[in-house]
Amino acid sequence: MIRILFTIYAGLFGLVFGSFLNVCLSRWPKGESVVMPRSRCSGCGRQLTWWENVPLLSWLALRGRCRTCHAWIGWRHPLVELAIGVLWALSFWQWAPWLWTSASNSLTRPYGALVDSVGSLILLWLLVALAILDAENLWLPDWLTLPGIALGFIEILLRVELNSDTVLKFYGAMALRQRMFYPIAFHWLLGILAAAALILLIRWVYWLFRRREGIGLGDAKLMALLAAWLGLPGALLAFALGVVFGALVAIVLLAIPAGRAGKDGWALKKLPLGTFLCIGGIVSSLWGQPIIATYLHWAGL
Repeated sequence: MIRILFTIYAGLFGLVFGSFLNVCLSRWPKGESVVMPRSRCSGCGRQLTWWENVPLLSWLALRGRCRTCHAWIGWRHPLVELAIGVLWALSFWQWAPWLWTSASNSLTRPYGALVDSVGSLILLWLLVALAILDAENLWLPDWLTLPGIALGFIEILLRVELNSDTVLKFYGAMALRQRMFYPIAFHWLLGILAAAALILLIRWVYWLFRRREGIGLGDAKLMALLAAWLGLPGALLAFALGVVFGALVAIVLLAIPAGRAGKDGWALKKLPLGTFLCIGGIVSSLWGQPIIATYLHWAGL
């Protein structure tokens, strides 16, 4: 019962942070502050009342339109709020057993599970933010990806220091008993560099054959961010899923006549790879370990 109750709380907090993310997504591309001024209608400029800012419920009550000028608010607002709420609830539901039992685990301090759970919430928020920014603006800002890489690397160092269960699964209890802090940190750092190098290699090969850029540097930084939080195996899983998702979307677009139209031709149309990598990263963050374990079992490794 307590697990269900706290999962609901996590989902409600996710709705609130999703509402704040909507403000960020609307103002970041314009270079505006996310603090001032207060939320306004983009159509008539009227300042919104408190009840028009209630996550999800306000959009439903207003039927997606401003009550003054009836301008369309857009589906992105409720979908982002709902996505953060659901993802945070799923994440907390997964981590709740570790939080309850970590204090009695001789190999784990309770702070390790807390760092893991909070880190998962931060990562999911970041990935949703980057996914929408790339989908709407083909933009993966450095001031999100680079601090995200640093924060993910710091989080894994805290996991090692606090003897987290996640790190135990990767490296085993014996490694932590021997205090292999620096070797593990170095191994993780190599994984971050390798993930970024994968995108850079693909970018170089594409340029070699087409003599034009096919993948932005932001995607390489995004892969580094995924490796910083999920490790190289988790980042590679996110990359594989992202490529599959992107290919499916491309096939659907090609199947639609309007998707093949345009003076430049379908071959030059740009798809937001970062968005698909973020979706793969979300899947890898929530279910990556069982997916990788299942693959290794099928492969006989």
